[in-house]
Amino acid sequence: MKIEQIYTGCLAQGAYYIESNGEAAIIDPLRETQPYIDKAKHNNAKIKYVFETHFHADFVSGHVDLAKKTGATIVYGWGAKTSFDSYVAKDNEQFKLGNIIIKVLHTPGHTLESSTFLLLDEEGKNHAIFTGDTLFLGDVGRPDLAIKSDITEEDLAGMLYDSLRTKIMPLEDDVIVYPAHGAGSACGKNLSKETIDTLGNQKKTNYALREDMTREEFVKEVLHGILPPPQYFSKNAKMNKEGYSDFEDVLEKGNVALSPEEFEALANHESALVLDVRTQQDFIKAHIPNSIFIGLNGSFAPWVGALITDLKQPILLVVPEGKAEEAVTRLSRVGYDNTLGYLEGGLENWIKAGKETDDLTSISAEEFEGAYTEDMHILDVRKPGEYLSEHLETAQSFPLDYINEHMNAIDKNKKYYVHCAGGYRSVIAASILKARGFDNLVDLAGGFGALKKTNLPKSDYVCPSEL
Repeated sequence: MKIEQIYTGCLAQGAYYIESNGEAAIIDPLRETQPYIDKAKHNNAKIKYVFETHFHADFVSGHVDLAKKTGATIVYGWGAKTSFDSYVAKDNEQFKLGNIIIKVLHTPGHTLESSTFLLLDEEGKNHAIFTGDTLFLGDVGRPDLAIKSDITEEDLAGMLYDSLRTKIMPLEDDVIVYPAHGAGSACGKNLSKETIDTLGNQKKTNYALREDMTREEFVKEVLHGILPPPQYFSKNAKMNKEGYSDFEDVLEKGNVALSPEEFEALANHESALVLDVRTQQDFIKAHIPNSIFIGLNGSFAPWVGALITDLKQPILLVVPEGKAEEAVTRLSRVGYDNTLGYLEGGLENWIKAGKETDDLTSISAEEFEGAYTEDMHILDVRKPGEYLSEHLETAQSFPLDYINEHMNAIDKNKKYYVHCAGGYRSVIAASILKARGFDNLVDLAGGFGALKKTNLPKSDYVCPSEL
């Protein structure tokens, strides 16, 4: 028996390759499926099943493509309805894989069809659970993504409480927990940085598995502090239910080198968004006017999903050398399949062609401290919880997550100093503001991490009701 966790840091997502006696199963695969096929081929194994723990909202899964290429059966838990061929398993139904068994435990709560897959080893012993978004390490999945006219988030939270206590907590303490996500995912609140644990340790450390917790306490605690889901979540879930374009077609269309003239023509005539995925330092120095920065060196795909509201938006890429295929791939993971190509030779070639560029003013925390006055306008684009924990006394909370909705809260005639925690998000925010006509912007390099080391006035805590 072989179990391999294939973890993707950008999405904080874990897919799983399971193999026994020449048969393999993939759980929650990513959009690009060739690595799974190559792994099975290398091991002389045949992919028999693609197990999906639920309809994912934070990424587009590779189940449809993988089934087409391998003939594998796509398996969902009870209640799932798809527009493609799939098998909907009954609660406790078992699937033989080589010399092992994978048993489907229907665990609704995160979504209605959410299921946990229990692996029984060659001796028939409970060995591991693949929990999807039902149970994370240190947390549980958010129960607000499958709300319907007759089902509330409180209803789902109650279902999740029941699922954990009737299906998962009775299992042995030495059962290994393999979740779908870790720290950084928007599918939960306080996920651990670890990606594998034992169920016994989770029973001791995970607040949601406290034996003395009542159903009412669980519902209240699990719903407390949940931020609204990113706008792309419902769109990705729809793609996972209904299907999508073949990944190879998306990659072939998007991984096309364009001369500066071709690039500019497409930008002008296709209403294409110019997306600059280089580092924030490179973007600060020079960039194409009105381009948006979201760097590959950060949480690229989730920020694209949160900020670019149309999945069909035509996109043109400015990429570091050799990174075009990676950028197109990572865009496709969250459903952005309409990349038109990338700037051949990068910004250097654009400049050689005599094309116009822009830059962004950026100063150090020390420079800002030396120039600071109380009437300066400071935008703190970190998440609300980060702002509440500690912030500059005169800073305005302006979370990047909601920048599109809150644009009218600031004035184009004023000068704004923009910061985040370390410098990545502030440049994203500044690029969006510049593209919307805010011309007087200053990025604070190093973010709040650098500002904390200065003597600038700070507030340690603000009650949410005072914001």
